[in-house]
Amino acid sequence: MHESKRNKALYIVYITALYVFFYLPIVVTMIFSFNSSKSLTNMTGFSLRWYERLISDGSIMRAVYVSLTIALFATFISTILGTVTAIGLSRNKKIVRDIILNLNNFPIMNPDIVTAIGLMILFSSVMFAKGYVTMLLAHVAFCTPYVITSVYPKVRQLDPSIADAAMDLGATPVQALLRVIIPMLKDGIYAGILLSFTMSFDDFVISYFVTGNGVENISIVVYNMTKRTNPTINALSTIVILVIILLIIISRLIPAMVKNTMKYILMTGFVLVIGLSIFTGMKGNKKTLRIFNSGEYMDPELITKFEEEYKCNIIYETFDSNESMYTKLMSGSEYDILIISDYMIERLIKEKRLQPVNWDNITHKDDIDPENMGYIFDKDNTYSVPYFVGTVGILYNKNVVDEKDIAEGWELLRNKKYAGDIYMYDSERDSFMVALKALGYSMNTTNKKEIDEAYEWLIDQKKNMDIVYAGDDVMDNMIAGNKSIAVVYSGDGNYIMAENDELGYFDPPEGTNEWCDCMVLTKECTDTDFAESFMDYMLDYDNVYQNSLFVGYTTPVTKVKQDMKENEYKDLNAYDPVFGAPNNEVFRYQDKEIKEYYSDLWTKIKAY
Repeated sequence: MHESKRNKALYIVYITALYVFFYLPIVVTMIFSFNSSKSLTNMTGFSLRWYERLISDGSIMRAVYVSLTIALFATFISTILGTVTAIGLSRNKKIVRDIILNLNNFPIMNPDIVTAIGLMILFSSVMFAKGYVTMLLAHVAFCTPYVITSVYPKVRQLDPSIADAAMDLGATPVQALLRVIIPMLKDGIYAGILLSFTMSFDDFVISYFVTGNGVENISIVVYNMTKRTNPTINALSTIVILVIILLIIISRLIPAMVKNTMKYILMTGFVLVIGLSIFTGMKGNKKTLRIFNSGEYMDPELITKFEEEYKCNIIYETFDSNESMYTKLMSGSEYDILIISDYMIERLIKEKRLQPVNWDNITHKDDIDPENMGYIFDKDNTYSVPYFVGTVGILYNKNVVDEKDIAEGWELLRNKKYAGDIYMYDSERDSFMVALKALGYSMNTTNKKEIDEAYEWLIDQKKNMDIVYAGDDVMDNMIAGNKSIAVVYSGDGNYIMAENDELGYFDPPEGTNEWCDCMVLTKECTDTDFAESFMDYMLDYDNVYQNSLFVGYTTPVTKVKQDMKENEYKDLNAYDPVFGAPNNEVFRYQDKEIKEYYSDLWTKIKAY
């Protein structure tokens, strides 16, 4: 008896721990959606600011609309296709059934990325403009197999002669299908509906590669928002969670509603068709500008303001890295303006994918700091207009790190006094930059002997220093004081220092990565004068000030940089690091061989 009670108690503890593991992160997300600050670990007070921003952010609301309509349409279409296919299979020979069922398993078992690339190549090869329709077709393609898998076992359970019996009693084939067969398959159909809607609403990878023309679903927007700390994600997640809970409660309290599921989907689909026609309809003779930028790298209010001022439409899309931007560009996606980093600009110039900027149309040219012009990737700024600039440096806790140790520069990251107290930036090029600069080499070296030495430097650091490689989560961790030293971009360091005054920042004297992100014109841009108007607009004092406050990075516009240093970012040296230092460099484009060499060594470092 005692043994039984003990087992029961252990079972309860196990189940409780399991539910805590699954649901505690959700509860934390909901709690911090009401936090008054950006912090994801430190509750500073109750506020609805993130819900207000969510509602006012047009890009997020459009993404919600796209996610819901795509999920509903894809569910509706795939349910019909999957159900009809499952019923048809039951009437075919065994060899045909086996072949089709095996083919049906491929999309289910295939990795999403393979399916995504395949669909992207398909749409590009047939010159199908990517956007809402391509995303919908892709979702139908990967949802239909799940419906077939759900419905077919129910079809196999039916008496094969039941349809014939219905027709013997006077029913037409269509009536036999709709009034006899379908009702008997309802459990499988409902399972297929739920699976399809969930898969579609949740999809990111396939959607990311098959969309274009500014059409983004929630998953894409949220993924791009994670580039910076953005509690708006918490607010959005909380609303989604509450809607799901409400739907579950309704379905339990009013089970009769479930019987009318198909009818509601039909009605909703009809209404959404009208909404879709408005959403994707003709936009008159307004000019359209297509912009591709990194996520969370422009204040959306500036886009709205430009549209109103110039009576135009802006198709604004975001990416998570320069590499994913390049993949989309190579897939056939077309844009007018790209906002990308130095080494990628150099690559696109070499591949002749950019066109020169007419600086006569850039009336604010003289407002740009000369130190942020003329970088080696585009010495005469023929193709590039500076957007944001910065360096990679070391952020440290002034109460923990000895000021004398700062003189060690990058070697501070191998000082055993701080073992277990360091974040390295989880970036192949920046990590090798740290090691190469510490060794006195160029961060753009192609000398394999020097690269091997840098590899040994990083392996030694990982072995002896118990470091943690972190991404953008380093921001919140350093604000919370989880570690005392971190390698960060100066813009992130600026934001972190504004939240935690115990931190300092410095660029090591051995030199560092001095980066510059720029606006460039693609070869596909036809109205260059209009595109250059936008570039000039983004260099206007008021707009630069607003944008720099939103993003937090250093602007190349001299007057704004000075004013922000004296006001919002007073005493924060990370906002205006030393540009043009003798040992600073910008990243250069790597050819395939040397890039693969670095990548192989980086894989070994991460796996060590």
